[in-house]
Amino acid sequence: MASEWPEIQIGELVRRGEVTLQTGPFGSQLHKHDYIEHGIPVVPTEAIGRGLILSESVLPQITSEKASELKRHVLQRGDILFARRGAQATGLSAYVDDDHVGALCGTGAILLRLRSSTLDSKFLASFLATNEAFEWLRTHAVGAVMPNLNTGIISKLTVPVPPPSVQVEIASFMSAIECRIQLLKKEDATLEAIAQALFKSWFADFDPVRAKAEGREPDGMAAATTALFPDSFEDSPLGPIPHGWQARSLDSIANYLNGLALQKFPPESEDEFLPVIKIAQLRAGTATYADRASARLKPDYVVHDGDVLFSWSGSLEVEFWCGGDGALNQHLFKVTSTEVPKWFYYLATRQHLPMFRQIAASKATTMGHIQRQHLTQAKVAVPPLPVLTAATEIIEPLLDRRISNSLQMRQLTQLRDTLLPRLISGKLRLPEAQSLSEEAIA
Repeated sequence: MASEWPEIQIGELVRRGEVTLQTGPFGSQLHKHDYIEHGIPVVPTEAIGRGLILSESVLPQITSEKASELKRHVLQRGDILFARRGAQATGLSAYVDDDHVGALCGTGAILLRLRSSTLDSKFLASFLATNEAFEWLRTHAVGAVMPNLNTGIISKLTVPVPPPSVQVEIASFMSAIECRIQLLKKEDATLEAIAQALFKSWFADFDPVRAKAEGREPDGMAAATTALFPDSFEDSPLGPIPHGWQARSLDSIANYLNGLALQKFPPESEDEFLPVIKIAQLRAGTATYADRASARLKPDYVVHDGDVLFSWSGSLEVEFWCGGDGALNQHLFKVTSTEVPKWFYYLATRQHLPMFRQIAASKATTMGHIQRQHLTQAKVAVPPLPVLTAATEIIEPLLDRRISNSLQMRQLTQLRDTLLPRLISGKLRLPEAQSLSEEAIA
């Protein structure tokens, strides 16, 4: 990016002794038997996000003995990790905060350690999170099939150098936005967990029915709601289910619409198109850098915020899409229903994800997948309308809030990505940026 500030190559900082760069441990240094359930965490490539270590990542753990052998890779506060390999990860970098001090740099990462009066580590992490820096790293990575970074490439990256006080102000401003995004992510995880737990209790384990069958009152349930549940079970293709309920297949309660081979539907012009929603976009939750398709697709194949998408091959995921309008690509189902509420078919599909992933993993192909027949074989107990209505009053607001949070995260991310390069280049000053962001952060 064109900058009003002086600039310096990372390699020059290395030459001065103000930066060290080192590749994570070799794969030969970490073996399967080194990993344990509880130990010293290791930050792998997939945990490196845009500017931070992903809070939702489950980090692998190694023994303290193995960690002591790899002590040169132990992370300190202010370190920066680069994802050095992988089509999706290459170019991402993350600041090491207090929560990850003492963890180890993973085998697929490069560790940058800053001991400089020239650059603030949080400012450098903010710069590396810009689209410009990210794309520069991706573009210069070597390898057509599996792009890779190395310390030599990172050394050639040029960084703007504002005055130290400006660096600290920019880093603090960006941290406030990132903190808000992380709080929303944590709230979403909590909302999702509550909704899934309630669905499992009522519609998979049938806890209220079991309690009534045993002569007990269901825990924490109002008398009016308790009265909606039967006190006995009946046989079904799903096994014993509450009396009067129906065992239905997933594809009988909802429509699973497969996407299109969108290369056959190119955009009409440079200004009229829809971003293509593929598995990678679903996992990332954004259509940034997506391919383009016709904006005149049949409406069924257009994805909107709040739609339920299910990737049935590769990485099997079921998510609410909150990345804006897009075109539904093949290998993704858009799930809809005229029979049951959105929350019900969303959670029912998620309930079967472990089984679907096992099926996909068993396929002797490069990309495992499930087939239509597996949707037919997957059964769910569907209650009478009064029970669905009672559950809707509890679960729907939880998931509506989750979607609302995700849309706010998208707004904050767009704000960050718009303001950050202008701040770092010196074309925008902090007071103006704070004014622009005030409404979004509130």
